[in-house]
Amino acid sequence: MVLLLIALASLAVGTKGIPLGAVLDQLLRGDATTDDGIVVRTLRLPRTLIGLSVGAALGLAGALMQALTRNPLADPGILGVNAGASAAVVAGIVMLGVTSPSGYVWLALTGAGAASVVVYLLGSRGRSAATPVRLALAGAAITAALTAFVYGLVLLHRSAFDSYRFWAVGALAGRPMSVLIQTAPFLLVGAILALALARPLNALALGEDTSHALGAHPARTRAVGVVAITLLCGGAVAAAGPIGFVGLTVPHVARAITGPDQRWVLPYSMLLAPILLLGSDVLGRILARPGEIEVGIVTAFVGAPVFIWIARRGRSAHL
Repeated sequence: MVLLLIALASLAVGTKGIPLGAVLDQLLRGDATTDDGIVVRTLRLPRTLIGLSVGAALGLAGALMQALTRNPLADPGILGVNAGASAAVVAGIVMLGVTSPSGYVWLALTGAGAASVVVYLLGSRGRSAATPVRLALAGAAITAALTAFVYGLVLLHRSAFDSYRFWAVGALAGRPMSVLIQTAPFLLVGAILALALARPLNALALGEDTSHALGAHPARTRAVGVVAITLLCGGAVAAAGPIGFVGLTVPHVARAITGPDQRWVLPYSMLLAPILLLGSDVLGRILARPGEIEVGIVTAFVGAPVFIWIARRGRSAHL
């Protein structure tokens, strides 16, 4: 119910306020040539649908990342996914002259996938399989290297910085429906893989030996988890740019509600994250009317106090 109300508010609130009845009328039998129809169906509906999809992907990826790494402070960027996407987008801007959101999609997906593969290969080198600590360390190293690469390019090419900074802040505005159509298959496959890992993750939480005894396969679970995180984060970053705090904060709220059972944590994270993301987007439109504050900025201001409150009250269930 809350998610539905937030979605309707996303369609109604903005520079041009539209009554809720008019919004419903436009959705059911509206005319896209009228003023209200253009605003609702052409501008705000794609924005809302992208917000729902990206929020669900980030929440699910954050919960999966924290379960895989056994790290309550892990977020979707820890495997270098965001850094890989950013590096590919900057390289595309500088070398290929790409400047449109639709063009960023495939660059971001390619960069996210390449970074994840490199991180997993580095984390699994040697005699032992990939472990949470080794994956996190490899992700941190790749993130540092790719971040330096991004900063170097944007400092050398001012025009690239002007284009990149609008994408890097994280936003739902100005994204056409084609962006969602391009990223939806990746998000859908990633969500299916992530939800399928709920039981193996519960077994993995009991330790390597116990999980083996229960019939789980830790190495396979981590490999599939990395693929799911790559698809979810890569698709989300490609659609809306890197948006922070959603994947970090929401799983803690989900565990505070459901406990540590991943069969509940993952779906709840998938449901709660769009509420945070779309709610922050609507709040950004209200606070800066007639302009707006980009959602990537608002989620940091909203998510940080919530995260601190949860930590101080000690209500987050153990991983």
